[in-house]
Amino acid sequence: MESGGQHKAREGSRSSRSRSSSGSTVYRIVVREELSDRYAVAFEGMEMKAKGGQTVLTGEIIDQPQLHGILTRIGSLGLKLVSVEDLSES
Repeated sequence: MESGGQHKAREGSRSSRSRSSSGSTVYRIVVREELSDRYAVAFEGMEMKAKGGQTVLTGEIIDQPQLHGILTRIGSLGLKLVSVEDLSES
């Protein structure tokens, strides 16, 4: 795995608020290991930041099925899930 930096898988405007006007929720998902940019396609629409042996994925999730799909993808790729946080609750 390559280390380093930040990658946005898809450009677009992001609100600084945790809940968007469309009703989606912004989540922060942390996985163990610093993922390279080649993983960006697996998490399209999520911002990726790799640092300190972990990767933080942040982005808008439309609904629970989409969230579960991302979590399933993390498991399918053999990644270790560290945490999932709904940023609207902070």
